[in-house]
Amino acid sequence: MGKAIVLRKYGDTDQLKLEDIEVKKPNKDELLLKQTAIAVHFHDIYVRTGLYKTLTLPGIPGLEAVGVVEEIGKDVSDFSPGDKVGYIDRNYGAYATHRVIKKKLCFKVPDFISDEIIATNFSRAITVQMLMEMVTQVKASDTILITAVTGGVGKIFAQWAKSKGVRVIGTVGSKEKEVLGKSFGCDYTLTYDQPNFIDEILDITNGKGVDKVFDSVGKDTFENSLKSVSTCGHIINFGQSSGPIEPIEMSLLASKSLTISRPIIFDYISETETYNKMAQSVFHAFKNGNIKTPTLTPFNLQDANLAHDMLESRKGGGSIFLKT
Repeated sequence: MGKAIVLRKYGDTDQLKLEDIEVKKPNKDELLLKQTAIAVHFHDIYVRTGLYKTLTLPGIPGLEAVGVVEEIGKDVSDFSPGDKVGYIDRNYGAYATHRVIKKKLCFKVPDFISDEIIATNFSRAITVQMLMEMVTQVKASDTILITAVTGGVGKIFAQWAKSKGVRVIGTVGSKEKEVLGKSFGCDYTLTYDQPNFIDEILDITNGKGVDKVFDSVGKDTFENSLKSVSTCGHIINFGQSSGPIEPIEMSLLASKSLTISRPIIFDYISETETYNKMAQSVFHAFKNGNIKTPTLTPFNLQDANLAHDMLESRKGGGSIFLKT
């Protein structure tokens, strides 16, 4: 018998309740995991409150975790009992002591990286890898603009890009966060709403504009993203925390021969070989010290409600995870 946090109706954190669950045998292409570290992300809060109605209720929330293989399906040859593996699963189910999961979603975790770091930061890091090495090729000669640079993805992005010799401009929501942005590798930090935003960008780039914009904010920043990018530049929108971007005319792109992308990580990791190559790139970045993670904050699985409370209060100060 295993344990899981089961969400039966949307609401406050008191809806996150620990229940007994049956631990099933893995099918032919599945693994049974004893989970050790489970990520807690803002996405989970949106699911719990019902802002995102993407989890069928009753259901087990959570997208990302690390565990040890306890049993393998009869057709599984590339994993063995005792392997440490991680996964990202868009279908949820991570808030549990045990998990049966398709092997194609899993990757082996090297011994030099802790369960907690992978559980809390792998999806962020592989998103950055996708943006810098798959969607586009970020080069040392580039000047790039990253929105929300003090967020979970932004912090990793700025560090990793800086390790490649890239000149990084980061945007933040307040003056207080400008220093924090620079501590993660930004050469320059600007607030979204400062009136001379475009003038500052043009001054930094000698009138050219940035080579690439990585925009996860969406509606509130996209106009400045368009104005900030250089001729023949590339805008990559990978989130919409402020709301969706309005449809744009192709002639607007033609005005500077621009390229726009809207990537989704699950499409890029759908092929096992590509997924593993991307994961190896992430592991090397951690090993080489290109990515330094925030303070890790553990909670017991049964205290998932407290983990959500801390994350919503924005006082966590780092990466929150559940331990089993």
